[in-house]
Amino acid sequence: MPSSHARLSASAAARWINCPGSIKLAEDLDLKSTSSPYADEGTLAHAVAEYKVSGSTSGPAYKKELRKWEKSEYWCGEMDEATDFYRDEVYSIYMDLLQKDPKTIQMVEQKVDLGEWIPEGFGTSDAVVIGNHEIHIIDLKYGKGVKVDAHNNPQLRLYGLGTVALFKDLYEFSEVHLHIIQPRLDHISHEFMPVSELEHWGEAIVKPAAKEAYEGSERQKCGDWCKFCPAKAVCRKRAEENLELARMDFKKPAYLTEEEIGEVLAQMDALTSWVKDVSEYALQKALEGEHFEGWKLVEGRSNRKYADEDKVVEKLTKEGYDEAMLYSKKLLTITEMEKLIGKKKFSELLEGKEGLVIKPEGKPVLVPSTDKREELNTAKAAADDFGSSLPF
Repeated sequence: MPSSHARLSASAAARWINCPGSIKLAEDLDLKSTSSPYADEGTLAHAVAEYKVSGSTSGPAYKKELRKWEKSEYWCGEMDEATDFYRDEVYSIYMDLLQKDPKTIQMVEQKVDLGEWIPEGFGTSDAVVIGNHEIHIIDLKYGKGVKVDAHNNPQLRLYGLGTVALFKDLYEFSEVHLHIIQPRLDHISHEFMPVSELEHWGEAIVKPAAKEAYEGSERQKCGDWCKFCPAKAVCRKRAEENLELARMDFKKPAYLTEEEIGEVLAQMDALTSWVKDVSEYALQKALEGEHFEGWKLVEGRSNRKYADEDKVVEKLTKEGYDEAMLYSKKLLTITEMEKLIGKKKFSELLEGKEGLVIKPEGKPVLVPSTDKREELNTAKAAADDFGSSLPF
């Protein structure tokens, strides 16, 4: 296979299928996706998950691996629990097929060639199970910032296409099942496709989009995929769409129609995200020496801090202050505690019958009508709010 990074990667397929011009734009500006603590955390989680699915979690070999993981700043009870959850789901899929077909096989980190649809394309599936005339593509999503669904997921579909091509001479299958497992959101998602439908998608959708993107198309389209684009801060198409909305937003709310208000609400997250992306990009460029008319770099505000906490304590205790008075004790937040001990253990010890964790009512908030939460009774909400403000 070619280099370790595909020009048109499967993980970015939703972007270049919908916005083929994003590839040329990023390359012309020499913009590349950068690593982040979240990506590094995900890399470790995938390494742990791969070992757990393919190896034993007992004995000296596992203990040796565990010692390696524990040296990482990202290792915690939550990661151990999440990767156990993923392993158990993969095992469940494998065992279910094995009962139907004794020749069922399971593979981890299975590399596939996607060159039939994408120039120089390739990818790696986290786990693949083949049996009973079915292919199962299983993908671990360790992040919890964005819920990822299997339905109409180009990355998983591409892995399915590659797996079909790789094994079609060895096995007979007619169905492809795609699975997303996102343990930290307690989220599992599936999509089923006949092989013929998947292959049609590859020919009709992927192949022409990949050709267009690879050959340097300038056609651009904005959407959810923008958030992962290296050129998101400098893309003129994205700027034009957000500036058009901003002009409408400058009207006083009372003069906007219901349709206009709905449009503003629908695009609000995209607009604020765009402003944040441009701001972060401009700061980085300014630090590299670039100048923006009307703007300058200054030292930001900061708070005082101790140069050496141990020496501060030593100095004050010598002056007669009780050491216990110099510290404040604060319990970890619920999110921090779940990360430390894992969500399952947290629930066993503190929730349920123990009742040591409560969830107060949330404040009313506007969300899209597609949100699965039940709609509030506005009359009751208003009455409750009015009642809470009474002085008696």
